[in-house]
Amino acid sequence: MSEVRLAQEFQTDINALKAEIGKAVIGQDEAVNGVLNTIFSNGHVLLLGVPGLAKTLLIRTISQVLDLSFNRIQFTPDLMPSDITGAEILDENRKFSFVKGPVFANIVLADEINRTPPKTQAALLEAMQEKEVSVAGKTMKLDLPFFVLATQNPIEQEGTYNLPEAQLDRFMFNIILDYPSAAEEKKIVTLTTGYNTAIINQIINKEKIIAYQDVIRKIPVAENVISYAVDLVGKTRNNKPTAADPVKKFIAYGAGPRASQYLVLGAKTHALMNGKLSPDIEDIQAIAKMVLRHRLVKNYKAEAEGISTDSIIEQLL
Repeated sequence: MSEVRLAQEFQTDINALKAEIGKAVIGQDEAVNGVLNTIFSNGHVLLLGVPGLAKTLLIRTISQVLDLSFNRIQFTPDLMPSDITGAEILDENRKFSFVKGPVFANIVLADEINRTPPKTQAALLEAMQEKEVSVAGKTMKLDLPFFVLATQNPIEQEGTYNLPEAQLDRFMFNIILDYPSAAEEKKIVTLTTGYNTAIINQIINKEKIIAYQDVIRKIPVAENVISYAVDLVGKTRNNKPTAADPVKKFIAYGAGPRASQYLVLGAKTHALMNGKLSPDIEDIQAIAKMVLRHRLVKNYKAEAEGISTDSIIEQLL
């Protein structure tokens, strides 16, 4: 099948995916678009939102429409790395055999990842980066496609272990879930308190997902679009002459090269999701906040004055 034909099919499938997800997940269009973008870009996403905003429902529904295996890991202070990756146990024949952990799934929901110590966080982050797991001197490949959606509760900070900036950088997008509108909440209440439940149908399979990921990699990008992405990231670095004024004033550390890579890759997917065969600057701007907001470290002045990272990114755009 030609790449142009696959690109055309991609938009048709994306529209069908959104319609099917909309049966169970009311509203949250930005989150749905962001998560789908990340999956087809072969990245991972960090989701911030208060409890009850359908984070688990969203990712479970997406796993159903994509026909992918799904596991949820509830992160707690006593969670061990082996609880994620699996461990070798002595079987009835007195031989060691490996029992796979919940990370061996196509989609892994890491719920409240900041509630577990760094050693356990690192076990998941290694799997995210390498797409493999090392246990007892053996390396096992994870089934592809592999996608991690990690959530953080922005309200409760007691007993949490914040992800270091170097680990945050491994997430392609940081998506903030907001409260639904009154009309959306009314629809949610009606849907979830009645007898009838939505039947979710499979739209595409994992082979098609991998094919789409490959097509997105091959999409051509104009030189000026790449330059815009690199310049935008350069403006976030306050130790560079290209740093923007708000950055010099409010940012301690800016984004690294991975941000430029994800801006271009995410723009490719965003363009294809919207029927374009090549991304433009508007596609970069559409995903800039999701790519940059967890990569900019505010200084004390920004914290004291209540300056949000998003407002700084808006000024850069």
